[in-house]
Parts: sequence; structure tokens; C-alpha cells
Amino acid sequence: MLSDIGHKILRIIANLSALRKYTPNIEALEFKTGRDRQVVMKVLAVLAREQYIEWSEKDPDYIQLLEVWERKPLYDAKLSPPFKTNTSPFMNWLI
Repeated sequence: MLSDIGHKILRIIANLSALRKYTPNIEALEFKTGRDRQVVMKVLAVLAREQYIEWSEKDPDYIQLLEVWERKPLYDAKLSPPFKTNTSPFMNWLI
């Protein structure tokens, strides 16, 4: 799951790519988020590592969007397991 600033930067990149037909540079992301360059660079590194964007610190103004929406987990581990645990492992295929 992305942090709030990660989600915000992903939405900015996606919206500008779709509506304005250009990908924002680092300065534009700084201005639109109100964060400094180091924070924006760290968030872009996380987005690249999680394969939402293609980005490198060597060429920081080149950002290519790979996935527009944040991925949701298949299930919430806090609420329920993905299968019933009170049955034997052999019987889980029936569920």
C-alpha cells in the first residue's frame, strides 16, 4: 500500500499524463505537492521499486507511468484469512 504522498504523486503523474499529455518533472511535483526535492525523489524511488513508474535517479526528470491505479491487496490480513483455518489443509481446496 502506498503512503499518502506516494498516492498523491502517482495521481498527479497519471492525471497530467492523461489530461495534459506530458509527464511532470521534479520541479512540477515539488510545486504541486508542497514537498522538497529529497522527499519527492524518495517517493519516486519507492514508486519505481513497486513498479508503478519507470524512473531512475540518473535521469530524474524522465518518468514513465506503468500503472495508473494503486494496487489493492487481495484480502485484508487484519479482517480475515484468505481461507478457513479451522479445517484440515486437505479440505481447503473445497472452500
